[in-house]
Amino acid sequence: MKTRETVVALALLLSAGGALAQKQAPPAPAAPKDFQLPAPVEFKLENGLEVSLVPYGTVPKVRVELAILAGNAYEGVKQTWLADLTGDLMREGTTTKTASQISEAAARMGGSLDVNVSVNAAEISGDVLSEFGPEMARLVADVVRNPKFPESELSRLKADSTRELSIIKSQPQQMALEKFRGLLYADHPYGRIFPTPEMIQGFTIADVRNFYDANYGAGRAHLYVAGRFDRTAMEAAIREAFGGWQAGKPSALVAPKPKSARAVHLVDRPGAVQSTILLGMPVPDPSNPDFVPLSVVNTLLGGYFSSRITANIREAKGYTYSPSSQLSIRYRDAYWAEAADVTTNVTGPSLKEIFYEIDRLQAEPPSAAELKATQNYMAGVFVLQNSSRSGIINVLELVDLHGLPADYLKTYVQRVNAVTPQDVQRLAKKYIDDEKATIVVVGDRKVIEEQVKPYGTIAP
Repeated sequence: MKTRETVVALALLLSAGGALAQKQAPPAPAAPKDFQLPAPVEFKLENGLEVSLVPYGTVPKVRVELAILAGNAYEGVKQTWLADLTGDLMREGTTTKTASQISEAAARMGGSLDVNVSVNAAEISGDVLSEFGPEMARLVADVVRNPKFPESELSRLKADSTRELSIIKSQPQQMALEKFRGLLYADHPYGRIFPTPEMIQGFTIADVRNFYDANYGAGRAHLYVAGRFDRTAMEAAIREAFGGWQAGKPSALVAPKPKSARAVHLVDRPGAVQSTILLGMPVPDPSNPDFVPLSVVNTLLGGYFSSRITANIREAKGYTYSPSSQLSIRYRDAYWAEAADVTTNVTGPSLKEIFYEIDRLQAEPPSAAELKATQNYMAGVFVLQNSSRSGIINVLELVDLHGLPADYLKTYVQRVNAVTPQDVQRLAKKYIDDEKATIVVVGDRKVIEEQVKPYGTIAP
């Protein structure tokens, strides 16, 4: 048992140590490092399939991912989520394997096979032990080249999609996104987020096959391999498995012409105790030289925990818990948007503070210290996000989709750090044009309508 003297001495020691610690400044952070990626081995098959092989890491695993320009952007007016249904059915078996056999084959390799559909692309991927890399390439080829599209699974998958739709459509954030995208993109596929239940139930196997025939082919696909693998064996397996795949039809996606005008669009949610705010405007896409500097503007303004809008409406005002801004990107398209779920009675004040922070950044450049903290954060996140097999493939897909320069990854951190306070102010003025902001608010209209009137014409 400690004596009283021991306890007192310990307390004095801890007190002295605490006082001493308070006087010592933390060590300065190290300079951000550039992102270093081994040079990919790249080649192209005669059918148009592009291949990138990236040796990476020390863990004996490899990721094989096939990206095809066959996402939601290629759906017709009454085909929303048909791309997703096509992807779901591809996972249900091929002409040579059942769904169970596909799962068992991937499991024997130490992984799984997944099909994911996004706005621009459908992705078929597997992450397995290195020795099975060539076998996973052959399995991915079988799934994409020989889908069976079993009609016996159609009703179940459509029922799953209908249930998922009912859940998503009840969420205010998704309600705001649907309205926002519909306003920006009007009749373009980027503006169509959700189908109706009737649309889902009307899809047939013929619709799925037609979508597949129109959009799947080697000429609009890119195969990525990242991790530890035998290059000779992997290349041989790829050439054998994908060499006979038809080129298919070329992509016919038309770039959107987004429109934005300062107005408030209310989506009534009677009795809601919170309002969901989503406001933004079109900005340049990643192929524009201003995109990376604009990413710095976004991060400083609302893109991370220490950003200005977050410090204002979360920390200082307590209006919301997790506001955030982002540059949302698609092929040849991007927009800047701030999103926040705020207490109903401060909906108007929240808009006031968001626009205040935008106007303040346009009127005066940030301090060098604030900008440097933002740049250090971005550099660190960039390196961390791309320090995995899937992260590397994701960023390579970004580079290829937008036709970015070959040194994009190597020079990203340099370009982030090259942004000056004056650049931030200039780009905020040029692109975060709050006079053209589309403002969507989902909430209790009878409570919030008067609050939001000062911030734009209330749209009918």
